[in-house]
Amino acid sequence: MVNHPTPQTPRRILMVCMGNICRSPTAHGVLEKMVADAGLASHITVDSAGTHSYHVGEQPDERAQHHAARRGYDLSAQRARHLVAQDFERFDLVLVMDAANESHARTLCPPGQHHRLRRLTDYCTTLQAHEVPDPYYGGAAGFEQVLDIVEDACRGLLATLARR
Repeated sequence: MVNHPTPQTPRRILMVCMGNICRSPTAHGVLEKMVADAGLASHITVDSAGTHSYHVGEQPDERAQHHAARRGYDLSAQRARHLVAQDFERFDLVLVMDAANESHARTLCPPGQHHRLRRLTDYCTTLQAHEVPDPYYGGAAGFEQVLDIVEDACRGLLATLARR
């Protein structure tokens, strides 16, 4: 059972990957649904962004949408956007998918805000994952692996928020 967050709990969470069309929209959609299912939509908001501006304004990758939809997640309303320094002021947690995303995000992060930057996989509870791998150039199995890791991490994140 998830308890309602306290005022000290991070309420605005940003998911970040490279292009904001595969991993971070998947994490955005998964966490958003878990938050809604737990009755916490008025307490926790979720967004996503990319460290590169390749796909700004585009919907998530069709393969990401397809695999997410098979598990009950709707990504269709999302549009890719670029990570900006102000995001570290607007969001309580900025959760990146891998080391490269973390490095790019760190260069944008204003002094005094580095505590907000973490890897999503820091919250995994059952899988031994240090990164969410990029499925863009792979097949269906890559998108399923992303969902497995993201679901585990998002469950762990919600449990962490409930304890605070």
